[in-house]
Amino acid sequence: MLAVFKALPLLILLLSVEARHRRSIDLIAAHSLISDSRLPREVTPNTYNLHLEPHPSEGHFSGRVRINVTWQEPTDKITLHAHEDLEIFKIIVTQFAADDETEKASSTPLPPTEIRVLKTERVPKKPLYVIHLEKSANRGTQCEVDLTFKGRLYNDTSEGLFRSSYIDPETKTLKWFVATHFRPNLARRVFPCFDEPAYKVPFVINVARHKSMVALSNMPLETTEKMEGKPDWVWDRFQQTPPMSTFSVGVVVSEFANTDYNTTDEENNFNFEIRVWARPDFISALANVTDTVRKSIKILEEFWGCAYPLPKIDLLALPNYQATRPADNWGLLLFKESELSGRRSWHVSQELAYQWLGTLATPFWWSDAHINNALARYVTAYTTVKMETNESFNNWPMTMLYSIYYEFSKRYPHGKSTAIKQDSTSAKTELVFRMLNYTLGERTFKHGLQKFMTDRQYKTFFGDDIWNALTEQAKFDNVLDDSMTVNAIAASWITKDRLPVINVTRDYKKKTVSIAQRVYLRERPHDVPDQEKFVWWIPIILIRQDKMNFTNSTPTIWMRKEREITLTNVPSSDNFIIVNPEEIGPFPVNYDVKNWNMLAQYLCTENRMKIPVNTRAKLLHDAWNLAYAGDLSFATALNMTLFLKHEREYLAWDPVFTLIDHIGRHIDSSAVHKKFQTYVRLLLTPLYEELGDEPKDDDCEGKIHLRSSSKVFLCQAGYKPCIEEAQAAFKKWMEIENPDEGNPVSNQYICPVFKWGTNEEWEFGLQRVIKFPPNRKQNERTYLLKTLAGCPNEAEKIERLLNITILEQNGNFTDNDVYLIFSMLTGSANGYTTLFNFLKKNWDTIKVRFEGKLHLWNSLITSATTVFKTQEGLDMVSELYVQRQSEFGTADFVIEKALKNIKEETKWSNDNLPVIEKWLDEYLQANNATK
Repeated sequence: MLAVFKALPLLILLLSVEARHRRSIDLIAAHSLISDSRLPREVTPNTYNLHLEPHPSEGHFSGRVRINVTWQEPTDKITLHAHEDLEIFKIIVTQFAADDETEKASSTPLPPTEIRVLKTERVPKKPLYVIHLEKSANRGTQCEVDLTFKGRLYNDTSEGLFRSSYIDPETKTLKWFVATHFRPNLARRVFPCFDEPAYKVPFVINVARHKSMVALSNMPLETTEKMEGKPDWVWDRFQQTPPMSTFSVGVVVSEFANTDYNTTDEENNFNFEIRVWARPDFISALANVTDTVRKSIKILEEFWGCAYPLPKIDLLALPNYQATRPADNWGLLLFKESELSGRRSWHVSQELAYQWLGTLATPFWWSDAHINNALARYVTAYTTVKMETNESFNNWPMTMLYSIYYEFSKRYPHGKSTAIKQDSTSAKTELVFRMLNYTLGERTFKHGLQKFMTDRQYKTFFGDDIWNALTEQAKFDNVLDDSMTVNAIAASWITKDRLPVINVTRDYKKKTVSIAQRVYLRERPHDVPDQEKFVWWIPIILIRQDKMNFTNSTPTIWMRKEREITLTNVPSSDNFIIVNPEEIGPFPVNYDVKNWNMLAQYLCTENRMKIPVNTRAKLLHDAWNLAYAGDLSFATALNMTLFLKHEREYLAWDPVFTLIDHIGRHIDSSAVHKKFQTYVRLLLTPLYEELGDEPKDDDCEGKIHLRSSSKVFLCQAGYKPCIEEAQAAFKKWMEIENPDEGNPVSNQYICPVFKWGTNEEWEFGLQRVIKFPPNRKQNERTYLLKTLAGCPNEAEKIERLLNITILEQNGNFTDNDVYLIFSMLTGSANGYTTLFNFLKKNWDTIKVRFEGKLHLWNSLITSATTVFKTQEGLDMVSELYVQRQSEFGTADFVIEKALKNIKEETKWSNDNLPVIEKWLDEYLQANNATK
């Protein structure tokens, strides 16, 4: 399959989880802070009184913070967080309460007394500010630490206290605003503080502003007073907050407009205000946000068993907001304009979920951030599913499951990527919460979490607090026996970078079934060390054809870290069974061939609708992936696709496109590939023709996605109407007078033209890249270059591109362009085979061209030698290695690794291609199709 389309199926499938995956930024930041040095516990905060005076047009701010602190241990210093760019220029420490012993001995309170500051220091390479006092204070001493400071407002970032601007369309004037984004530890950039999540105390926040602007903070406005010496400025004082961490502090000063106030709604038990803010000319695009917030909060209140904890909530759509995720300040949420105005509710529900979990109850330290993140993701999904109709495109959790199955079945999960590891681990933990909701029962699960929230609200928590609360509730409800704990169940999943596969083997005569667990490995070879040490607590939920009941998710039995168990009294030999319906647990299931065949036959009947769509999708996904891993015959897996002829539920089709892509790319270099493309056309054409070319007004999102995916893969497989449509659109570009002024052709048409079209069409595209004007968007040129390299079927087109860029060294192509071309050529057998032959033919010239460009040389060798999958390819690469063994230089390790990988791929091809070809021959013959 074509490299340019590699990401498209996954992109389509991942749309519903895009918002949640942005939370990986939190996880990466939190992970890096786990080993961060902590503040000494000698002095701790009680309250903050914060004054901020931002001057957005001038790019600076000033402020004052008075922190009420208590000595926990005797010491003569106070250590705070303060960023190196924050200038602190006045410090007063006042003692107003004596230590515990003095207070006991004295009958009257001591008067406030200033403690002289001897010196201050900044700790090298750490954001720490140490105040050294004249004398040591004892345990129980209370002081006020009064610090005055100033700093810069940056407009090239959306972190800390930042500024940004927009043009008022009516007055054509520049409008500035300022806002805060302190998560995870950015409050220290703005004011000296105890900037750790465990220090949860009340804040009183005061904000200075020009009279023409509006200030917002976490709590409602309490008073407004004139500012001395500045007649056009005022101080806004906000009500005191409940105890909260420094990263929850929020401030915005702007000239935004807002929706009408939503006051108390006694009928729906709402006793807080909801306001939505934006540029005056953009506010109309947010008309439905308030209703989304109301619905989300109502569901969240029901889930947690406690009311939204603040008297108001403000949501703001910020122009030019640069952060990768919204800012979830308590009671003050900041979004990109596109996020808040979008159709989906994910963004809003997610940030509202953090108003409880993360803010009301807060992880004590960053080591528990992944649990917080995972549970918040689960609650977000729960809320969104409750809110959205059946017509909404909501494929949670299936797409996420497919993603983690793929990641955790690699020989080396995550590679060296911290981002992938943090997000996939959080996704797996989210699925563990989902599994517990099913297996403990929703009532027990929710009551356990409600108990947790009641115990930990306005406080901090550790991950075990969540598991303990669920265990206590499960035992109270007699759901788990005394030998089981949720802690042990969860740990068996969360602490491993692996997932299990369950093998279900029936003895049809004895009416028994053997169920065994082992490590799920999809990527070859399966020589992962210590596999026998991996065992999980696995819920066995079994559905039988003669008594189908998909509403009962109580486990028949738990595999308590046993490798194998046997169940009796299973159905007769003419009835199938299904284990792990609805993907209740995050693990695939393999069956004996007879059970698979009974499932395939049943799905081809009208009765298939008795099996829920998520389970139908799971059966299909499991079969193909188990076959890809070598654990199931491809004939059996392909039989599982036969029901798709009648299937029209988009969720059942969800895994199909990724699987076609994976298998198609693997067999791309064989004679089987053309037969496989015919199979794809036969599979998708009836579906696409029934859906129609153009979206209809009443189409749900799922149908729109299904139509789009079908069209992409039909075009790849050579569907003539698609190719003709693409060429007709492309012809209009070729006929315009100045084709370099812009590209009128939709991206979806370009690859089909370059793949199936004429040399003239491809050459036209090449000239557009060569003559691309510098004043146009460069991403348009990049896409054209990707398709020019990654799409063609003919080797001649690729050779032409390689000759121009490498041998002729055309000055219109950069080293980055050449690197991109190499990468794109790995996506198809035609691409990497042509590149290999080009390398072999022009070895000496290329060596000279790439002298001093080791990154290009290594990239070339990697792209030209590592992707072969057949014996013929292995022979080609082996021969080149023998001929040029001493000339690979820095790429020598690449070729050695390539040979090892190709041997594995060749073995796979030898084992599976005959089976796939035999099945395709029978299928095509039965459907009277030519190859």
